[in-house]
Amino acid sequence: MPPIPAKECIPIVKCNIPVEKAAAEPSTISTSILGDRCNSDFQALENVTLNIRKGIITSLIGPSGCGKTTLLRCFNRINERYGNVTTTGEIRILDKNILDPDVSTRQLRKSVGMVFQRPNPLPISIYDNVLFGSNIHAAHKGISRSVRDQIVEEALVEVDLWDSVKDRLKQRATWLTLEQQQKLCIARLLPLKPEIILMDEPCSALDAEGTEKIENLIERLREEFTVVIVTHNMAQARRASDECVFMLLGEIIEHRPTADLFMTPENEKTEMYIQGRYG
Repeated sequence: MPPIPAKECIPIVKCNIPVEKAAAEPSTISTSILGDRCNSDFQALENVTLNIRKGIITSLIGPSGCGKTTLLRCFNRINERYGNVTTTGEIRILDKNILDPDVSTRQLRKSVGMVFQRPNPLPISIYDNVLFGSNIHAAHKGISRSVRDQIVEEALVEVDLWDSVKDRLKQRATWLTLEQQQKLCIARLLPLKPEIILMDEPCSALDAEGTEKIENLIERLREEFTVVIVTHNMAQARRASDECVFMLLGEIIEHRPTADLFMTPENEKTEMYIQGRYG
């Protein structure tokens, strides 16, 4: 993977609570989730301080239940849709604390798109799937059919789906293969021109061939977007990401360039995890 130009290495996402003035504004996100199973407070994230740089692919790894997906969902506040979730601290995206009361979650999710673990195309046509987000946000209201056609084509070309579906755009999207469905879900984000794309286990439902194609697509997306991926697949994290964050029990244990984290981990817990001794 080519090195990131220095000019691109600027923070785009900060998860912060200011602590003491001494440090250069360190920051933390603290998420408290009310557990449905025991009806008691469950602290999913604690003292999480993280900077994610613009224009790179960052992977979040760690054993099941360590808080990876919870943290990812904080970046577009989709945790709030699951109910009984309280996030305290500060999450700065594009120089704005997204936890401020004046922040519109609708606009936030336009800038911070998300791809889920299992492809979730809508049971409508391929064409209408691509335009669905634009229609919700009225991003292309009043434009001509020819312009809409161009938007659909450009999005499908970008995810390598155009050639295989261009003659059946009116077909229901749920008839596509799982790999094609996941590509379509990514294409659905592109007309909104998000700054960040979040991916929660985007290849977990795919076979080896489909995984390779989605990973290649993610690699190309980094040229235009900041990408954050949750993955249980450490081989995928090594292949697909520039930086890697290892989490354990709701805390960040180590955050380093991916090659460094896997080759020379600084924390014993990280080393034990990547050696497969737990998780």
